[in-house]
Amino acid sequence: MSKVLLYGLEEGVARDLCSALASQTPALEAAESHHVDDCIAQIRRHGADFVFSSFSADLVALLDAIRSVQPELPVVVVSRNPQVHEWLDALEAGAADYCGAPFETEHLNWILKAHKPSRPPC
Repeated sequence: MSKVLLYGLEEGVARDLCSALASQTPALEAAESHHVDDCIAQIRRHGADFVFSSFSADLVALLDAIRSVQPELPVVVVSRNPQVHEWLDALEAGAADYCGAPFETEHLNWILKAHKPSRPPC
């Protein structure tokens, strides 16, 4: 099961993203958060395989907080209206990737494969 945390996404964007992700990852568990502290608490309690975040004023704070608890956790910035400067700013801030709506299956598939977290051996 893939655990995905959605951070600060608009309701429609979150719904569309979950629908597109479910087509790629049928066993998907998604949770939402709108505050950095809540996001970190959810990661600590339940873990996460990916965080999909809006491009927001607190993106750097979110990335710093995630690095302190799970440094390898990929954070993908999501935008309803993708713009080149946002994409570059997100990557420079430390995001793993950037993705714009409408969500294309091939692009999401590539993101999931490229940033698939490695699991430690049992």
